[in-house]
Formats: sequence, structure tokens, C-alpha cells
Amino acid sequence: MQVPSGDGQFTGDPGEPRDACGVFGVFAPGEDVAKLTYYGLYALQHRGQESAGIAVSDGSRIVVYKDMGLVAQVFDESVLGTLRGHIAVGHCRYSTSGSSVWQNAQPTFRAGPAGSVALGHNGNLINTLELAADLAGSGGPDWSGPMGATSDTEVLTALFARPAPDGPADQRAGASALRVLPRVRGAFCLVFMDEHTLYAARDPQGFHPLVIGRLGGGWVVASETAALDIVGASLVREVEPGELVAFDADGMRCDSFARQARRGCLFEYVYLARPDTSIAGRSVQATRVEVGRRLAAEHPAEADLVIPVPESGTPAAIGYAQASGIPYGQGLVKNSYVGRTFIQPSPTIRERGIRLKLNPLRDVIAGKRIVVVDDTIVRGSTQRAVAAMLREAGATEVHLRISAPPVCWPCFYGIDFASRDELIAGTLSVAAIRDSIGADSLGYISLEGLIAATTLPASQLCHACFDGDYPLPVAPGERGKHLLEPAGAAGAGTRRGQ
Repeated sequence: MQVPSGDGQFTGDPGEPRDACGVFGVFAPGEDVAKLTYYGLYALQHRGQESAGIAVSDGSRIVVYKDMGLVAQVFDESVLGTLRGHIAVGHCRYSTSGSSVWQNAQPTFRAGPAGSVALGHNGNLINTLELAADLAGSGGPDWSGPMGATSDTEVLTALFARPAPDGPADQRAGASALRVLPRVRGAFCLVFMDEHTLYAARDPQGFHPLVIGRLGGGWVVASETAALDIVGASLVREVEPGELVAFDADGMRCDSFARQARRGCLFEYVYLARPDTSIAGRSVQATRVEVGRRLAAEHPAEADLVIPVPESGTPAAIGYAQASGIPYGQGLVKNSYVGRTFIQPSPTIRERGIRLKLNPLRDVIAGKRIVVVDDTIVRGSTQRAVAAMLREAGATEVHLRISAPPVCWPCFYGIDFASRDELIAGTLSVAAIRDSIGADSLGYISLEGLIAATTLPASQLCHACFDGDYPLPVAPGERGKHLLEPAGAAGAGTRRGQ
């Protein structure tokens, strides 16, 4: 859920997690790849709303267009008409590494002696400084990109554009990537290209999804299967963890750069992915409905109505109603047009910012005991406002049910959770959170129940934000949220986790 911030810049609701980014790529001679990428990014808009960009190649040069804003704000017919070629890479960004400024919008671009590279990245690297040292000269590390860009993506782009010193003169991005990727640690779904080839790569843990689709005689790569559906591509398979895939006139080629150690992000099922996406062969919608059923069994309530906090709470609320026998209804109306804005809200509106996006249906709620289902509680601000609104609308009881376990630990693999001190469950008990929010009762799905709903074994999932069990140890100086940007860079300050 997003609201405008007080300084006129877009920020996410401080009570909600911020998404990972969305990446999309096309190799399709004869197709309008810019428009295909536009629609693919539109389908992935939920994964990042700060900036959007598309790079295209006609086989001889790469052109990049990117700007701050939503996909539909950045691109129109006139812009898309200038992006001609048969290869494209697209990106919609939520920043967890590098400031939210134009310089850090993606795809990133670097020209190298063997050709140029344009790259989009979803994830967060945890050894950026180590990789940046490869770009260092005697004067120290220089890992910033053009015009002061400071994201970890810039480091990868620069490394991919630089051929091996003893390599052949015509070495391109794929060969450079195969040399670099075994040393990259953290979460990364990459879609990148040189002038002739589209590439996709996924970290050995497979933290976040990345899928391959077939489109006529061409190929599509996307963060979610829903984006394939939107452009009419048929799902082929996932990009395997630890795999680099290349698409060109000769077809698809695959290379393994690391052994698989699957730890898919459990939070994708809870919040990040669209419900019409499938992950590891399992529908996200089906998983969320099953979570709701299990939540009803674990935390029953005597109530008259089950309502969701739209939209991500809806499937679990449906499951809760099915399992409990309590009628399901719509009690909160969401304003679908609240997203990015550069209009500074008045102090009165800012104080009641939740009203910009949610408003209660008083006739539905008045006089009823309500079970309200939401996806997560991060800082508690959203749920506190919702509970207050429901009581103002006449609810006699408010029973809050959460389709994720308590979020107690920050994420260093691509989701911008706060530090542990800023997470309400990191410092308060469930009873204290209930009292802070103002609910009559509060129940979270258990970690075991959430994992069971995915049908995947716990050993193949990352659940570090719930239990602190990090698949990859992260040194304090490399946690993304603690890396300092180069002095003088735009938006310089503390880096937050991509």
C-alpha cells in the first residue's frame, strides 16, 4: 500500500513492506519489443513504483529511456515509438540499494570495449564492496555509475561491460557475466543485454522468481508468470538458481555458474507476488487462500463478518471465511488511484493518510463483530488506522488476523524491511501489539502453517524475516542498509538494502 509523503516525494506506507523490483526482457525479431516490455512492466508495477525504464537494441546500438514515476507516467506512444529494435530490457524500481533518484533508475547502462550492456536487477547484493574493489584503481574504489548513480546494479553493469584482460577482443557481456557471477553473493534476478543477445541470470538460492516464456519465434523473461500472460507468452520454465541463460538468433543457451541451494523467498507468497502468478508450480492465490483456512483453524473468532484489507489480504480472508463459516464481505473500499503523487498533502490529510486509500462501508460494518484479515504487520501504523476506522464505522468488535507470522527481522535479500528496532514485532509481544493497534484480539498464522500452505519444504524457503535464520550470513558492513554512498553523490547518505 502506498501513500504520498510529506515532502511531495513518493514513499511507501511506513506500516507496509516495500516491494522488490520487476524485470522484463524480450528477444523477438519482428515484434514491437518496446510495447511488449511496456505491458510486461505494467503487469509488474506492484513490484516497484519509483521509476521505470526500457532499453532496446536494433543489433548495432542500445538506446535507454528511463524516468521517475509509474510505467504509464514514464512512457507514452511517442516515447515508445522511438524505441526500435528486436531486443529489450525493462525495469520498474523500488530502491533498496541506492537512493530513489533518477541516476539510480534502471536499466543501467555501460559502454565497454567489446560492446555495451544494459541491465535490470531485482534483489540486493551483500558483497557490493568486494565486487566494487574489482573496479578500483590505485585511488580507491570507484563503483558509482554515470552522473553519480550509486546502486549495487551499477557495480554489476560495470563488471559485465569489462572483458577479461587476457580474454579475446570480441568478448561480450555473457562471457563477462560467467566470469563475474560465481563471485556475486546475495539476491539477484538479472535481465540484461548487449547489442546482439538477451541474458537472464538468477542467484544460486533462487530468492526471487524469474521465468522464461515463448512468444512466437521469440523469448520473454519476467519476474512473474502474470507478466507472461499479459503479453501472450507461454511459460517454458523458471530460470534455475545459479543459471545464466542467453537468447539470440540461434535460440536459447544455458550455462550453470554455481550449484543450486534453493531458498525461495517465503514473503513472495505472502505479499510480493501477484495472486495470478505461479511460483514453483504453485498458484500464489491458492497458497494465500490455504493460508486463510489454516489461520481460521489456528485462531478462530466469534464474529459476524470476515473482511480483508484490500488487496493483498483478500485471498486469505476468503480462505478464513470458507474454513470458519463466517460470511465474507467487503468492508473497506480501496481507492485504486492512490499511488505516486508529487502533490504535497495538507497536515490534516497527512495525519489521516490511510483515508486516501481506504474507507469503510459503514452500512456493512455497523453493529457487527468483524474479523479483518491483513497480510503483515510491519510497524503497525496501517492496522492501527484500520482498527480505528472500523470502530468509528460502528464495529462492536475488531479481531485482527494476519496471514504471515510476526516480522521480527530485517531482510537483506531484496525487501526493504526496517531495522529490527523499527519492526513492531521485534520489540513487542503479540499481546502488546494487540493493545497498541487497538484490536480485541490478534492472531498470526504460524510459520509452520505458512510453509505448509506453499507445499514446499522449509529447507527450500527463506524465512529469515520471521525467524532470523539467514541463508547467507551478512557482515555488518555489507548489509545494504549500512553501506555509505560515495561522497558528493546525488542523494548521498546511508544506502538501504535493491
